[in-house]
Amino acid sequence: MPLRFYNTLSSRVEEFQPLEPNKVRMYTCGLTVYDYAHIGNYRTFIFQDILRRHLRYRGYEVLHVMNLTDVDDNTIRGAKAAGIPLRDFTDKYINAFEVDAQLLNLQRPEIVVRATDHVDDMVKLIQVLEAKGFAYRSDGSVYFSVRDFPGYGKLAQIDLSGLRAGARVDSDKYDKTDPRDFVLWKAAKEDEPYWDSPLGRGRPGWHIECSVMSMKYLGETFDIHSGGSDLVFPHHENEIAQSEAATGKPFVRYWLHGEHLIVNGEKMSKSLGNFFTLRDLIAKGHKPTAIRYLLASVPFRKPLNFTFDGLHQAQQSIDRLRNFRYRLTMEKFPAGESSELQERARAARQAFEDALDDNLNTAEALAAIFDLVRDANTAMDRREFHDSDRAAFLDVLERWDRIFAVLEDNDHTKLLKFGFIATVEKSRAADAVISKEGGSGVTPNGYTSAVLTEALADEEIEKRIAERNAARRRGDFASADKIRAELLAAGVILEDTKAGTRWKRK
Repeated sequence: MPLRFYNTLSSRVEEFQPLEPNKVRMYTCGLTVYDYAHIGNYRTFIFQDILRRHLRYRGYEVLHVMNLTDVDDNTIRGAKAAGIPLRDFTDKYINAFEVDAQLLNLQRPEIVVRATDHVDDMVKLIQVLEAKGFAYRSDGSVYFSVRDFPGYGKLAQIDLSGLRAGARVDSDKYDKTDPRDFVLWKAAKEDEPYWDSPLGRGRPGWHIECSVMSMKYLGETFDIHSGGSDLVFPHHENEIAQSEAATGKPFVRYWLHGEHLIVNGEKMSKSLGNFFTLRDLIAKGHKPTAIRYLLASVPFRKPLNFTFDGLHQAQQSIDRLRNFRYRLTMEKFPAGESSELQERARAARQAFEDALDDNLNTAEALAAIFDLVRDANTAMDRREFHDSDRAAFLDVLERWDRIFAVLEDNDHTKLLKFGFIATVEKSRAADAVISKEGGSGVTPNGYTSAVLTEALADEEIEKRIAERNAARRRGDFASADKIRAELLAAGVILEDTKAGTRWKRK
């Protein structure tokens, strides 16, 4: 089956045909770095990651560019409130985003770019728009003339009949029903960062940034542009207008937009107390792989209702998959091969691949893999699963996880690496810092003290399990039970299976 995507520009599902055979040039709108990213942001970034992974799985060479918006109204406002330079302010949230991305197994794009590193390029594109009659100056700023671009509104399918001539918008964002001339270059304000340029002293508007950075690295026409559905208008509409006005060429061939995330049926909002960052969820004891699984479980074109019950079910689903893989790897099976089971593995692989080919239908891809797990476990229990069937089923799991990236049980290692979990010594030191600073509950790394817990290293857990197994072999069940209880108190759950003892952290 060929790849098919819903293209916002045409409002229909289309067969995907890149400009160059076997090569995809893709741009994704990254984070505006004025705060920690929230789970709605990560719903979009995980959809984009699955898109990227599936393109590569299907044999495409992917050149993926992601921007980081580090100059706009929000970042400037945040830097002023913090009393520090803009770059220092945004560096904090860029570093945090990079940590979050690793925790969520987001593959790093080939090129990650910051808006402030491309201001000269933005000035040049604005000058081209001026020269072609699509931009004009007023009060030290430069605006794009919407009326002079006939194709304006084609992405969002908006009606321009009520457009007020001469109305201008200086804000980086504005009401979705109000298409007016938008700012390309903002005249400098006394208390804001600015750049000296042929346009005068000022800074770029938000919309020009993505046009410049995408075309600089991907060319004047490229294959895929993606983002959240909230960016369709005005941001992406304005990108099309200024890019195509400057080049006279189609800007992007396929526009992919992920739908919103809501929480317990309501819009996520700090005022409602249902606004969560990744760090908030980790502090509540939830694992990054479970968060990734839940955010990937609903196809990107459908809204996702985030609930803590759903997050708990996501963890259970991952545990079921990991237990199945463990059973496949460690359990002994009769010699031989079952042609029926071999065909079952082949059909499951085909089913999950077809589901992802069809507009990244992650729900169907998940269903295909869990149907396979059910059938294989049934065959194992009936002693109908054979040793030579093992490789085919492991291959399907490995291929599936190239896309979903949740099977590796490495959450604890990553959380420890990035300071979300402390060793005994580090935890005590952090508590001492917190006490010294008046019980603020925040460590020097910016993580709440609730995240810091005393943790056993993997090697220590394995050693204790070996001691428990030795105690059981010699009939000392009291000692074995004591070790199990001690591990449980340290957050380690043991599971005795036919293949041996496996463990996981709470």
